[in-house]
Amino acid sequence: MTAPPETAPTDAELLAASVRDGDRFTAVYDRHYAGVHRYVAGRLGPQAADDVVAETFLTAFRRRAAFDPSRGDVRPWLFGIATNLIAQHRRTETRRYRALAKVGADRDPGGHDDRVAASVSAERLQPSLARALAALSRKDRDVVLLKALAQLTHEEIADVLGIPYGTVGSRLSRARRKLRAALPAHTEGP
Repeated sequence: MTAPPETAPTDAELLAASVRDGDRFTAVYDRHYAGVHRYVAGRLGPQAADDVVAETFLTAFRRRAAFDPSRGDVRPWLFGIATNLIAQHRRTETRRYRALAKVGADRDPGGHDDRVAASVSAERLQPSLARALAALSRKDRDVVLLKALAQLTHEEIADVLGIPYGTVGSRLSRARRKLRAALPAHTEGP
């Protein structure tokens, strides 16, 4: 009889193990770095993203012993840390969207990593969308961009922001309505 195949440890198990052996945190970093970076780059741009993402994982590493798996998964916890750090750059984010609204998207995003980040980030936004995002309240913008850039579920967004599930839906609905009203109408093809 053969032994059943081993399953990969969960993020929560890796985080708990990293309290005893800090090197185990590397697996959490490897699993989530790209997603967190994509989200932060979409909000602040690729240059600021490197610093904010590094700070996100440093904060997570320092707080790993306090992580409570009963409150949710590691992924929303990491996005919550990133969102809080982005809040410290709120003026930078708003200025960035306003600048994009005036000049439009950069047509040559650079290297492969930049092109990948740009495909899901504000670098590709039309000026009217950038202007509309800049006009949203911080709370509405957080919900919209956690959904659009991080592709989190409503439950995960509620966990990240520490708000009720229903509030996520309300904010998302309100933000979508404001974005639709602010954007020029698109005409349908033939």
